[in-house]
Amino acid sequence: MKISRNSWNSPVGHPGETDEDFEELMEFTRWARFERMGAFAYSEEDGTYSGEHYEDDVPESVKQKRLDRLMQLQQDISAELEAQKIGQTLQVIIDRKEGNWYIGRTEFCSPEVDPEVLIPADGKRLRTGQFYQVKITDAEEFDLYGQVI
Repeated sequence: MKISRNSWNSPVGHPGETDEDFEELMEFTRWARFERMGAFAYSEEDGTYSGEHYEDDVPESVKQKRLDRLMQLQQDISAELEAQKIGQTLQVIIDRKEGNWYIGRTEFCSPEVDPEVLIPADGKRLRTGQFYQVKITDAEEFDLYGQVI
């Protein structure tokens, strides 16, 4: 099976999910090292197969603890992967300006859900919707900082 390590979306707390199942998901996440990963606590939806065929037997508190653990792991992985981009030059599209920052994203990221690239305005006039070559100067868990070159 080929797995994309760029992005993944995973529920936690699906009916019947055991502690062992969840630990397997954690190990898989450690192994896969996704650049971007979303997760959510399972909730029963009327009219869905799961909602009609499974009893929601995982307590909400367990779902939340599992979600918190999984997202903390992903935050740590993301911080490591983002830090590896420091010094690289990436193609960035500008989405908007907020205060003294232009906010953009790399060509690999979707708006509003993936990491952003923050570029100091410093009197520059960048155009929304335009691509620029940006040298990455710093990184946080989910965001990058850079300078237009």
